[in-house]
Amino acid sequence: MEYESPVPASTRSLLMLQAASVLVAGRESPYQQARIQIRPQGPGDWEYTLFGSDTPDAIWAVARGEADVASINPSGPLTMAYRGKGPFKEPIPVRAITVIPSLDWLGFAVNESTGLTSLADVKSQKYPLRVSIRGQEGHSTKLYIDTVLAAYGFSLEDIVSWGGMVSNDAGMPYATNRAGRVASGELDAVFDEALTRFIPIATDMKMRFLPLDEPVLQHMEDLGFRRSTIRREMFPMLQSDIPTLDFSGWPVFTRADVSEDFIYEFCKALDAKKDQVPYQEPGPLPLHTMWKDTEAGPLDVPLHPGAERYWREAGYMR
Repeated sequence: MEYESPVPASTRSLLMLQAASVLVAGRESPYQQARIQIRPQGPGDWEYTLFGSDTPDAIWAVARGEADVASINPSGPLTMAYRGKGPFKEPIPVRAITVIPSLDWLGFAVNESTGLTSLADVKSQKYPLRVSIRGQEGHSTKLYIDTVLAAYGFSLEDIVSWGGMVSNDAGMPYATNRAGRVASGELDAVFDEALTRFIPIATDMKMRFLPLDEPVLQHMEDLGFRRSTIRREMFPMLQSDIPTLDFSGWPVFTRADVSEDFIYEFCKALDAKKDQVPYQEPGPLPLHTMWKDTEAGPLDVPLHPGAERYWREAGYMR
């Protein structure tokens, strides 16, 4: 059998990328993150690195030049980096490319049997909570939880010192290994995001979501977090609206000094593949909203000039 020759040099790279796209696809895949490096054919340094992450570590990778394009969830840490707040002691020159809409909140759920109605009660009573948090190293929920608890004057370590327990668990809050342990009485609190699926389960288990107090919300906003409300109109099983922190959006971002032409081409490529990127709603990526600040896609960081040019020329920005 004869094969057409020469085979394009890009074939082997496309082969690897197509295989990787299958390996990372789906919620059940064990491979949820990817790092991709690209360069011209031949020897030399890798010109650009793309990092499909979901933790604040991606911001440091972009700041150090280890990655040129990265993603994060939620939008808050990127805002903090841009403003030089929280763990970022000085502003980092990050720029947004796009933001994938994903409406979510941070929730502090406790069993009603604890009698707790506020995080302030946890400190005043030195309550020995048995709480489950996300076990993924560096996950954004840890930054959010630690900062909120510090605003109330205590920490996860304090909970342990009061006779409680902090369980670092894999998976989402609604997973059997977490919600199931609440149902069995092994745990009495879950601090996490991904609340759309967790709220109905939690309320069925007689859990309540603790509201954040106004002074704490103001403090968190000063740091770059965004306040939000878990609305009863969306979740009728709740007894009232719950003031809390926003956990929405998956920004894709870069540095201010990355080539405008490269970011333009990145956006063009994303547009070309918008039908093939899995999204939580039927249909293609909603690029008509992914360049601006929305409730589901908070964006407090300016667009990179290459991104702004593409979204405008492609007719998305109007």
